[in-house]
Amino acid sequence: MKGDVIIVEDYHYTAAMAIVDYLLPQIEAKAGRFTCTVAGESGSGKSEMAQAIATVLNYKEVPTGIFQQDDYFIYPPKTNHNTRLKDISWVGPQEVKLALLDEHLKAAWDGQEAVVKPLVIFGEDRIEDETMTLTGLKVLIAEGTYTSLLENVDAKVFLTRNRLETMESRRKRGREPMDPFFEEVLEIEHEIISKHKAKADVIVTREFQVEFVGDLVAQP
Repeated sequence: MKGDVIIVEDYHYTAAMAIVDYLLPQIEAKAGRFTCTVAGESGSGKSEMAQAIATVLNYKEVPTGIFQQDDYFIYPPKTNHNTRLKDISWVGPQEVKLALLDEHLKAAWDGQEAVVKPLVIFGEDRIEDETMTLTGLKVLIAEGTYTSLLENVDAKVFLTRNRLETMESRRKRGREPMDPFFEEVLEIEHEIISKHKAKADVIVTREFQVEFVGDLVAQP
């Protein structure tokens, strides 16, 4: 998303280094590209964690790109907020073109050199198309609230911080209004997203400690 504010802290990098150490053998063992998701509630640190993981991988000479779920919303931010005001049942995965994002992860798996993806211009409340070059990339990360639902994925990371614990992070980013209606939206999202923890291969706790779930086997 153009105009987004991402503040990566030391604790993001510490968690990212542990995650990369865990994923790297699977990344290196896979002949083609490796795909990963980073999911969690609004303000939990998804964008920061994805950026930190990408930075660590790039430092280790594993070229990495990021898909932001925010670019795949059906409506741009202000329009989407107004749609929610008219009908709060709009809140949920149906707001997002998840099938398109999954298609772009599949394109990465299939070795395509580029995809044409949406790009949200936050300040102008509009969406345009951009060509994202995949040439040379070994890892693609999709980050966003509902990315645990995607299928063309080798590994899934989930951040457990909830809406009450993310308030300060959301204030810093300043993207959403801090009002009772938005807190109601976050409560609905919490009921949906908290259940996605069960889909994770890697869990990042509220203290940004990293836990690994079972044995990870990458797709061939």
